[in-house]
Amino acid sequence: MPGLDFDPLERAGELWEERIGDATSMRLATSIMRVHQIVLARLDGALKPFGITFARYEVLRLLSFSSSGSLPLSKIGERLMVHPTSVTNVIDRLVADGLVDRNIDPRDRRRALASLTPAGTKVLDAATEALTALDFGVGGVSAQDQRTIHELLTPLRRDDWS
Repeated sequence: MPGLDFDPLERAGELWEERIGDATSMRLATSIMRVHQIVLARLDGALKPFGITFARYEVLRLLSFSSSGSLPLSKIGERLMVHPTSVTNVIDRLVADGLVDRNIDPRDRRRALASLTPAGTKVLDAATEALTALDFGVGGVSAQDQRTIHELLTPLRRDDWS
């Protein structure tokens, strides 16, 4: 850590073990949260020139993967594993920026569909280049370790939607 001659998370773990007990799960949860903050800051920093956040990037990318060119907002939430309110907020911002269109589903008028605009596709392509050049903010970890970490975190991630 800049300015510190010790790892604050390790120190917290030592104190936890001295005063409370086993610190294994606390260390892991805190490590995940810190790494999340670091990686998200890197990703959002790379995306700032394009006027989007990583949450908005994920929606744009998901829409680009759609075989029909559009997705119901409910599907976006399911696939990104986020609350419907969060999806609505992100879609509202993307629509306001002209990157996404929102229309009523002609087959089910109760559903709203989101689709990329040409401007959205242009921003998505440039943003993808930036994220790829940054190695999605995890370039300091070898490709093999990235695969291992992904595999190790999969049961924890899947536990939330199973």
